[in-house]
Amino acid sequence: MSATTAAATRQVIGSSRPVSWINTAYPFAAAYLLAGGSVDRALVLGTLYFLVPYNLLMYGLNDVFDYESDLRNPRKGSIEGVVLDRRWHRLTIWAAVGSNLPFLLALVLLGTPASTAVLAVSVLAVIAYSAPVLRFKERPFLDSLTSSTHFVSPAVFGLVLAGGEPTGTALAALGAFFLWGMASHAFGAVQDVTADRAGGIASIATWLGAARTVRLAIGLYAAAGVAVLWTGWPGALAALLVVPYIASIAPFRSVSDEQCETANVGWRRFLWLNILTGFLVTQLLIAIAWTR
Repeated sequence: MSATTAAATRQVIGSSRPVSWINTAYPFAAAYLLAGGSVDRALVLGTLYFLVPYNLLMYGLNDVFDYESDLRNPRKGSIEGVVLDRRWHRLTIWAAVGSNLPFLLALVLLGTPASTAVLAVSVLAVIAYSAPVLRFKERPFLDSLTSSTHFVSPAVFGLVLAGGEPTGTALAALGAFFLWGMASHAFGAVQDVTADRAGGIASIATWLGAARTVRLAIGLYAAAGVAVLWTGWPGALAALLVVPYIASIAPFRSVSDEQCETANVGWRRFLWLNILTGFLVTQLLIAIAWTR
């Protein structure tokens, strides 16, 4: 492999945020299995799709169209994302589209009209978030709603693909997950207030201001904890999992816009909290499966 090819590969793969791959693949696989699915082609293809190609489409497009802002963002070029060299922009777009199409075709053929509709919403939300003209990421509140859709829709797709019913328990769990996703996106935007404003990018945080956005995120996490109580026992135990997130971001509830980058400490804790939360949620899901 030549040095140029190696550099291109590192940049394209890096733009897909490998540290976040599990955040979309896991919800799909868990929902699919809990809804009655088995270890079959649909599970394997869906998990692989939401593991890599989906993330390359989501984050790769973001890195291409947010290039100017990323140049001003001090946290880029680390585990939190690359600054995608301009010469690899076209390659990244082609890689994202080329890797998505085969999986999408297979999942459509394996699914139903209902699951295909959910999949379409999921993919369109990913594209609309970063693509020119649409740019949902620059529409305050819609940015958090769309970002949460990125992570919840794979779970909804798994549920529908497996033929599961939208029970009260399922809706409560998905609702709590959606609120958690909105909170996480909102807090994640806080650290970028200065960079986004310099790049002419609007967000929920640039509109509300850093401190008020953190407080909104705290409220959304709390609401997620309340919503999950409606899943019944033992799922309601997941309500406790929002406490570390609230504790982690609470110190930034009065952060000024000028000091927004200090919130990166809380964001890095968030990345590690997700690993612990994922483990604990898995134990809960196993317990739920055993109680059936």
